Amino acid sequence: MKKLSNVSIEEFRAFLRLQGLVLSRSNGGHEMWTKAGMIRPIVFQTHINPLPEFVIKNNLAVIGVSKKEFLDILESL
Repeated sequence: MKKLSNVSIEEFRAFLRLQGLVLSRSNGGHEMWTKAGMIRPIVFQTHINPLPEFVIKNNLAVIGVSKKEFLDILESL
């Protein structure tokens, strides 16, 4: 089973695309993903792979997806 502590950037990007987000900007080692109706964009550093667990948790809260839902989606990728 997948864990939040070993999610690669590529897997997180695939998840964001499935959620309907698009890459809106990539600047200085950070990527910004947006979707209409979101309060704030999803931002993460691209030079740290795998992504830190707290980055994933914070961004899941913005999207409104639970940890379990996220892990289930990752398993299906």
